[in-house]
Amino acid sequence: MPVAYLLVRIKITREEGWPEYRQKVAELFAKHGGRYLVRCGPVEVLEGSYDGRRLVVFEFPSMVVIRSVWNSPQYAKLKKLRQGSGELDVWAVPGV
Repeated sequence: MPVAYLLVRIKITREEGWPEYRQKVAELFAKHGGRYLVRCGPVEVLEGSYDGRRLVVFEFPSMVVIRSVWNSPQYAKLKKLRQGSGELDVWAVPGV
């Protein structure tokens, strides 16, 4: 079965909006087969450097599902909860 991952690096600049966003995004992603694999936690640097941003990794059934959820009206509403309170890098990658 194909699998894909959504990787997110987050720098929170203002806590306001994040708790509700985290809860609701987890619920929305779960409805589409997404699940947390990594949700921050301690980072052990084995090589290179770590800039302190939070790391989140979701697993989804496919790249198609990630695109569908990311571009959905439901996610657009949730995104507004965190706008202006952080900086994100978000990548979608197919699994092997």
